[in-house]
Amino acid sequence: MTTFLAPLAGGALIGTAAALLLLVNGRIAGISGIVGGLLGSSGREAGWRVAFLVGLLLGPVLFRLAAGHGPDVRLGAPLDAFWPVLVIAGLLVGYGTRLGSGCTSGHGVCGLARLSPRSFAAVATFMATAMITVFLVRHGVAR
Repeated sequence: MTTFLAPLAGGALIGTAAALLLLVNGRIAGISGIVGGLLGSSGREAGWRVAFLVGLLLGPVLFRLAAGHGPDVRLGAPLDAFWPVLVIAGLLVGYGTRLGSGCTSGHGVCGLARLSPRSFAAVATFMATAMITVFLVRHGVAR
């Protein structure tokens, strides 16, 4: 019965952080945009970006301290077998965020909340691609 509380709290925190960033700084909480903007920013502009990213990195650490454990992660193969796939996937995600003018957090969390037509199209594309990928992997077509 309580298994829904952690995801509910996480979603509420993500929504609150996105809303506060928009209200206080007038910025969209898209992670790729925050990281990309950090590369060429300075002063106050860099400050909020660094603070946001530090908060993202400290979140799991604080969760582990509060809960006494982290999430149960299971991999289907040894981690060293995943490194090439993770690197390629990371590069493809980076390319996709540039191509799509934003990432899943920017379009999915903030764009949909603002009723952005571009974000609706982007999220529909993300979801369709994910569904097709899962279908192909689970049914052995991609093996």
